[in-house]
Amino acid sequence: MTARVLVAGIGNIFLGDDGFGPEVVRRLPQPPETAVRVVDYGIRGMHLAYDLLESWAALVLIDAIPNHGAPGEVTVFTPEPGTAGAAQLDAHAMNPEAVFAGVRALGGELPRTVVVGCQIESVDERIGLSAPVAAAVDTAVAAVDRVLADLLATRVKE
Repeated sequence: MTARVLVAGIGNIFLGDDGFGPEVVRRLPQPPETAVRVVDYGIRGMHLAYDLLESWAALVLIDAIPNHGAPGEVTVFTPEPGTAGAAQLDAHAMNPEAVFAGVRALGGELPRTVVVGCQIESVDERIGLSAPVAAAVDTAVAAVDRVLADLLATRVKE
C-alpha cells in the first residue's frame, strides 16, 4: 500500500509571522509522490477538518508557534494525541486544537501528526514575515522534506 500524507500549511498572512505556514507551503515543490498532497489552508480550519475525514496515514502541519524558543527557530514535534478539548471550530479561523476537536466531533480520527513550527517574532497586523522568520522558511522546507522522507520510508499505510 502507498502512504497517504497530507501536508497542511496554516496561518493568517495578514498577521505577520502567522503567515509562516502558507509561505513554507508556497515554497514546497509539489511532490512527485502521488501519495503526498500539499495544501495551503490559510485560515480555513473547517476545510482542513473536513479534509481530515478522508483516510490519511499522516498529517504534516506547518505553523507559526509562540513561546518555543528564539524568533525564527524551527521545531519539529509530534503533538500529544487527545490533548485538544472541545474547542469551538470557526469557519474563518485556524486553531489546530479546534480543528482536531472538530474532526473528532464529526466522527473522524486524527492521523499520525507531525508539526513543523517556527517561533514567531510578531503577529501584528501586516503582510510579510519578520526577518528571523523569513530566514527560517528554507530551514522549514528542508525539515518538511526530511519528515516526508521518514514517513514514506517507514511505509505509513492507509
